[in-house]
Amino acid sequence: MQILTPHVYWAQRHGEIYLRVELSDAKNLDIRLQENNTLQFRAQGHGAKGDNEYKFNLEFLEPVRPEIEHKSTQRQVDIKIKKQEERWWDRLTLQEKKPLFLAPDFDRWLDESDAEMELQAKEEKISKISVESRVRKDPYLGLKKGYLFMYNLVQFLGFSWIFVNMTVRLFILGQDSFYDTFHTTADMMYFCQMMAVLEVINPLLGLVKTGFFPAMIQVTGRNVILFVIFGSLEEMQNKPVVFFVFYLWSTIEIFRYPFYMLACIGTDWKLLTWLRYSLWIPLYPLGVVAEAVAVIQSLPIFDETRLFSLPLPAVLGHSLSFSYTLQLYLVIMFLGLFINFRHLYKQRRRRYRSRKRKVH
Repeated sequence: MQILTPHVYWAQRHGEIYLRVELSDAKNLDIRLQENNTLQFRAQGHGAKGDNEYKFNLEFLEPVRPEIEHKSTQRQVDIKIKKQEERWWDRLTLQEKKPLFLAPDFDRWLDESDAEMELQAKEEKISKISVESRVRKDPYLGLKKGYLFMYNLVQFLGFSWIFVNMTVRLFILGQDSFYDTFHTTADMMYFCQMMAVLEVINPLLGLVKTGFFPAMIQVTGRNVILFVIFGSLEEMQNKPVVFFVFYLWSTIEIFRYPFYMLACIGTDWKLLTWLRYSLWIPLYPLGVVAEAVAVIQSLPIFDETRLFSLPLPAVLGHSLSFSYTLQLYLVIMFLGLFINFRHLYKQRRRRYRSRKRKVH
């Protein structure tokens, strides 16, 4: 019988080498480590050229431990070898030229930085288990999760009502629906945005791990637009910009709140997770632009009505128009956009890095 060489695929971690030999129904397996740090493989099975005897030798780049773990299945032979010293290898074999039968195992392949992340995740997991075993469990954890679940559910239902109401009216009335958006949805938006103040309080109470400052920027910014710009100026309530502001807000929230709601019960829906961490990339800046348009349109109205103007001594003039405060607010608004965008982008990276570690 002719002796042939099988296809071999390899991958590594800091402490292990993984080999996958493309040999199905392998029999008479002989896998051993020779004194010169060379792995010797010999078996009978069905490989690339049919039923034959297959063998290969691999002289490793650095010393490995003599214990070899292997498992034979109907499709392949899996081999795991531990390195003598836990460190990253530049290549698998001592010889610089890679053998023709050897190729990377892309199903398990990680580069060095990814492997370090995986190693760090394992260490963090072990540390977390160790800490959790010593730390007393929170007796109010169930109550806290129940509160957060109900809060996110109520907000989801509120913003869903706004989104559906505006969408249906848009299909029925077309552009005419732009001009009465405030009068048909303002009460529900008032309720949702007053509830959103809890998102600033929750981090302070330690109920959620998100930062206090980004939440405060978003909630304060929206409430200025809703209560100060739209709520106090009747002239603004019939403008189309109200439709775009409300529609962008509700579109973001009908995916954000159910994501947090499912997180309270330890459920992860992949499509919802993707929407939560992807839709905000175009929608959040568009929402800020719509808010800025609303502020700019309100400036001449505040100048004319002198609403919220600051009284001044007679020597300096009658009053300081509130429009100057709003002009300063415009600058702060775009600064907040940068801060929140950076915060959300970091959240997105952490989320998908952790998911990548779980996959591997």
